[in-house]
Amino acid sequence: MGKIHVLSDDLKNKIAAGEVVERPASVVKELIENSIDAGAKNIDISVSGGGNASIQVADDGSGLESDDLKLAFSRHTTSKIESPEDLHRISTLGFRGEALASIASVAKVRAISTVDGGTGSEIAISNGEISEQVPGSIVEGTSISVTDLFFSVPARRKFLKSAKVEFRHVIQVVRRFALSYPEIAFNLIADDKKVLSVRSETLEERIGKVFDPTYRQNILAVDYAKGQFKITGFVGNLNLVRKRRGEQFLFLEGRYIVDRLLNSAVYSAYRSLVSRGEFPFFVLNLKAPLDQVDVNVHPMKIEVRFQDEWRVYHTLKSAVEAALAEILSTIPDLAKFEPPDAASGQDALPFQRQSGQPGGAVGVDTVERAKQYVRTIRVQPQSSEFVNLENIWQVHTKYIVSEIKSGLVVIDQHVAHERILFEQALQALEGSPMPSQTLLFPEVVELPADEFSALIDLFPFLEKIGFRMKEFGKNTVLVEGVPSEMGWEKIRGILKDILDSYETEKREHASFQEAVAASFACHAAVKAGDVLVKEEMQSLVDRLFATKHPYYCPHGRPIIVNLSLDELDRRFERN
Repeated sequence: MGKIHVLSDDLKNKIAAGEVVERPASVVKELIENSIDAGAKNIDISVSGGGNASIQVADDGSGLESDDLKLAFSRHTTSKIESPEDLHRISTLGFRGEALASIASVAKVRAISTVDGGTGSEIAISNGEISEQVPGSIVEGTSISVTDLFFSVPARRKFLKSAKVEFRHVIQVVRRFALSYPEIAFNLIADDKKVLSVRSETLEERIGKVFDPTYRQNILAVDYAKGQFKITGFVGNLNLVRKRRGEQFLFLEGRYIVDRLLNSAVYSAYRSLVSRGEFPFFVLNLKAPLDQVDVNVHPMKIEVRFQDEWRVYHTLKSAVEAALAEILSTIPDLAKFEPPDAASGQDALPFQRQSGQPGGAVGVDTVERAKQYVRTIRVQPQSSEFVNLENIWQVHTKYIVSEIKSGLVVIDQHVAHERILFEQALQALEGSPMPSQTLLFPEVVELPADEFSALIDLFPFLEKIGFRMKEFGKNTVLVEGVPSEMGWEKIRGILKDILDSYETEKREHASFQEAVAASFACHAAVKAGDVLVKEEMQSLVDRLFATKHPYYCPHGRPIIVNLSLDELDRRFERN
């Protein structure tokens, strides 16, 4: 008997499911795509246990006849293509004919559908086996329920995350569809609690509903056409720049796609406005001739190929630049600072921060440059006793200048205060909480559903650094108290930045604590432009030299520049 044998249909489906069904969010994605392709105007999604326990997607689309309903759960069956030529002009979200069969092979499924208000049909599938059809009670469209995901593949089930984590992935999927199809009403319910409910509306209105009402005040319209390509949607102004990815949405004819080259086209348009490590907000839809795009690249259908990707790149970049034209016109075109080589003998400032360094992330290069600078300081005061606190001045509401025995020191007031708050916050996270100030008028902060869920997890950490808050309705928190050294007007920005840190640093608890402390310190510290009285400057310098590392801030920027008498004499040619 030969070694080669034909795999059973059940095994084929389970293998296919490994490519199509990664987690509960994958099931939600495939079912919503079918609903949209069926012409649905209203789509209801309900999950329990983050989708690990159950998922239901119901729509008011065209529905399926009884014979089609059963056939739909067989592999390689679809209503969307018929011939090889159709692969070159795919206009639907689904087309491979694998999703329903894959889902049914690894979960228990119940499907009900009706056409034009007629008698509905219902079937049940377990482990790929389809039951006999029975009459089903549904007014119109289709309803598909999925339970016990991966019950037949126990090894795969072990890789599922907690209900909260899986639910955040579900939210991300629903959000993408809500943004790509603002004319469709979506309702998302989790564990009998309404999370998202949006009616048919404009994209601008939908952005405000999906994210935050304030987003509508900070977005710029994009409507650009060149040749056979058209770009529409919105990009954010600088108020919507974040320090992590997650609010960048690129669609091709309504299909969410992942394309690093096209994303870089958008980032390139923002090049002079944001630093490396910062990410602008955008929701953009690209329309292109179907015969110039190949969407049959990956089973997940989020990767595509373009016949001329660089033409698309330049079109997209031009579209975003046109939307940003007014902002770009106010930014001076300054040459990047290139620090002279120390070995060349050229005079140079002790430190100049290179452009392009992220403002809120600890870059290895930045930290190393800062430490190198610290080692080159000729006179390093070990305490504020070396600084003349009586002869102290503020320069350009940005720097503090004072005498030391061997010359002058210049201190950046923002990063100095940042270092103080950073170490205080770290101590609070590891031990005694920081003091809190009660707000005269508590502030209500509304967040997107996934960020709200993450914020709830962070409550214990935030309480330790001085925040006092509680849940206050749907995706909303009521902030009643803030750290004593923080201004109340900064609450929303600090919470958003801490959430960004959570998403990027949560894998390592220690790093995460440092990230929370650093993001809090950066936002809570005094800023360039803040006027300080003499007593405030004295207190700031005194507290700075009480820290463990007074020479560079949590982000790697030097705090102190020392000008020795020898250097001053040399500058004035007194040597």
